[in-house]
Amino acid sequence: MTDYEYMRKQREDTPVLAICYDFDKTLSPDDMQAQGYIQSIDYDVSEFWHRANMLSQENEMDSNLAYMYMMVDGARGKILFNKNTLMEYGSKVKLFPGVEEWFERIRNYGKNAGVKVEHYIISSGLKEMIEGTSVAKAGAFEKIYACSFLYNDRGEAVWPSQMVNYTNKTQFLFRISKGVLDVNDPGVNDFFAPDQIRVPFRNMVYIGDSDTDIPCMKLVNSYGGHSIGVYDPVRQDKSKVHRMMRENRIRFFAAADYSEDSDIDKLLKAIIDRTVVNERLEQKHFDDMNESM
Repeated sequence: MTDYEYMRKQREDTPVLAICYDFDKTLSPDDMQAQGYIQSIDYDVSEFWHRANMLSQENEMDSNLAYMYMMVDGARGKILFNKNTLMEYGSKVKLFPGVEEWFERIRNYGKNAGVKVEHYIISSGLKEMIEGTSVAKAGAFEKIYACSFLYNDRGEAVWPSQMVNYTNKTQFLFRISKGVLDVNDPGVNDFFAPDQIRVPFRNMVYIGDSDTDIPCMKLVNSYGGHSIGVYDPVRQDKSKVHRMMRENRIRFFAAADYSEDSDIDKLLKAIIDRTVVNERLEQKHFDDMNESM
């Protein structure tokens, strides 16, 4: 038990639309670790991931804990492995077209329509590297849920503090829905009446690129939300999104081009427009229910 008071978001009069993103190959064309860090510890990218996968399999170890161990172990004697170093590598991570302007533009569109838009990251990548990106520094994200490290009094990473894999990603959707954002807040298990949920799943969008996003996509779909599969706009390989569409994992797909008037830009604006009308109907339903009690 603890006396710590968790900060929680309360339900608002204005409808809230939460847009949740994977990061690697959703907002960025490649894995964030492969955009400078892996090379700096003298690994070939494919060799690094092969060794991390073997470490995971041989020790019945979560694959994300395995790559985090590989990052720490590989840094010894080569680079100072601390938060500032990881943020510096994060600042060099490439982003898909339009990402820099996307978050504020969509927020403003929502505001003008009468919807509060919030952006969240739910990623198996590294929180510290995401925090180093230009968009995170500009305040794009309401909250970043990702793998992270514990640091000692010298600032060195010594142990994982948070690990996010494809199955436990779903807990963060419930936290966002209820406004219980702190990862240690047990209030995520509290009962909330339907008309007191801050972000109903129908007002949730999940954007991802691969199988690791499927549990979140399926959960959002099952409660009336919107899941979107994205693909690289340069490579134009739609095989994954076509398969996810056939298997009913996603409701829509689009190229990961976040420029104004792109397909995904028009799609999100249409979702916002729909949210405005749908929430009027939902509020009428709750008002009628309350009057009849």
